[in-house]
Amino acid sequence: MTAVRQDAWSPDDDLILAEVTLRHIREGSTQLAAFEEVGERIGRTSAACGFRWNSCVRKRYEDAIQIAKQQRQKRNYLKKQTVTATSQVSSLAVYDTEERSFKHDVVTLDEGISIDAVIRFLRSWKSTYQDLSRQIKLFEKDLKDKEEELYRLRSENERLAKEANSAQTDYRAVNDDYKTLIQIMDRARRLTVLSSEEEAKPRFKMDANGNLERIE
Repeated sequence: MTAVRQDAWSPDDDLILAEVTLRHIREGSTQLAAFEEVGERIGRTSAACGFRWNSCVRKRYEDAIQIAKQQRQKRNYLKKQTVTATSQVSSLAVYDTEERSFKHDVVTLDEGISIDAVIRFLRSWKSTYQDLSRQIKLFEKDLKDKEEELYRLRSENERLAKEANSAQTDYRAVNDDYKTLIQIMDRARRLTVLSSEEEAKPRFKMDANGNLERIE
C-alpha cells in the first residue's frame, strides 16, 4: 500500500511528475494513469499528484505539453499508416495467391479438355435448352388461358352489374307503385267509413207545429 506523505513537494518530485505525465501524453495514455504511476514512485496519492500538476507544475510545461501532443498525433498517424500498409500487403498476397490458383486451373483445363468433353457439354446444353423451351411454351400457353379466363370473368361481371342495376330500377318502380296503391286504398277506406257514418246518423225534420220529427 502506498504511504501518504504530508511533506512539501520537492523539485525532484515536480520533475518526476512532469516527466511521467508528458510521457503518458506522448504515448496516448491518460493523465490519470500518469498520476497513479507518479504516486507509486514518490509515495503520494494520485489525487495529490493530479492537484499538484493542475495547480502548479502544468503551467511551467505548456510548451512541452504541446510538443508531446504533436508527437502523440504523429505517433497515431504512423500507426494508422502501418495498419493500412499491412492490410494492403495482406490483400496483395491473397490476390497473388488467387491469381496463381486461377492460372493453375486454366492450365489444367487446357491440358485436360478434349473434343469429346466439348461434345458432351454441347449435348447437355442442347438438352437443357430444349427443356427450357418446352417450359417457356407451357408457361406462355398457361398465361394465354389465364388471360382468356380473366376476359370472360370481366365480361360476366359487367353483364351481372347491368342486370343488378336493371333489377334495382325495377324494384324502385314497383315499390313506388305499391306505395301509391296503399295510399289509394287507404283513401278509399277512409271515404267508405265517412259515408257509412253519415248514413248512420239520424235525420230530423220540423212539422207544422214546430216539433222535430225523425226521418227513418
